[in-house]
Amino acid sequence: NPHLEKMKEDILYHFALGTGTHDFPALFGDVKFVCVGGSPSRMKAFIAYIAEELGLGSPGGDYPNICAGTDRYAMYKVGPVLSVSHGMGIPPISIMSHELIKLLYRAKCSNVTTICIGTSGGIEVVLGKTVIRNTDLDEQLAKEVVLGKTVLRSTNLDEQLAKELMQCGKEIGRFNTVIGNTMCTLDFYEGQGRLDGAICLYNEEEKLRYLKEAYDSGVRNIEMESSVFAAMCNLSGLKGK
Repeated sequence: NPHLEKMKEDILYHFALGTGTHDFPALFGDVKFVCVGGSPSRMKAFIAYIAEELGLGSPGGDYPNICAGTDRYAMYKVGPVLSVSHGMGIPPISIMSHELIKLLYRAKCSNVTTICIGTSGGIEVVLGKTVIRNTDLDEQLAKEVVLGKTVLRSTNLDEQLAKELMQCGKEIGRFNTVIGNTMCTLDFYEGQGRLDGAICLYNEEEKLRYLKEAYDSGVRNIEMESSVFAAMCNLSGLKGK
């Protein structure tokens, strides 16, 4: 964004961070991996797990929320890993992604890998299996509105990173892993063909036909944030999955 260079101070409002109050290179300059997920508590548990795996923290150690000045998002860091919550649905992760990308830019980070992690609904996938996204499709199986106009943006993700993650899964041996497309929806109930929402104007046969069409398109899981995350990774040049 060329307008950023004209700003005297860049305030990441929803992170409670700003270039006038924080030294971004000192705080985040060593970041090489960013993992984002919906729940703040989940991302805190994740950073504790990563700290133990990398031998960078003491057992039972506490990790402060870098975004404690706001209740919008939570952010934790250990070594080169940043763990950030994004809430549920496309609008929250879109806001978070804008400020995350600016944070990495202001911190002068390089060669950063971003990974969106979390639970999802599977299509013909065994419960507990890990799905590595190949590309993201919206619920019409193919949007963002900019200045009142709908724009289409690529949601293809880094193929080499998918292969590397798949190989890691095989080597670790603790994760039943598959590569597949992810369908991103705007809603948890009707958008995903569920029958247990407050409103449901379709029957089970129609639901199953819809899910079969998704499966035949390569979809293996359904969630609510991945499309905008993938699009913004592509536009900003971030390697993401």
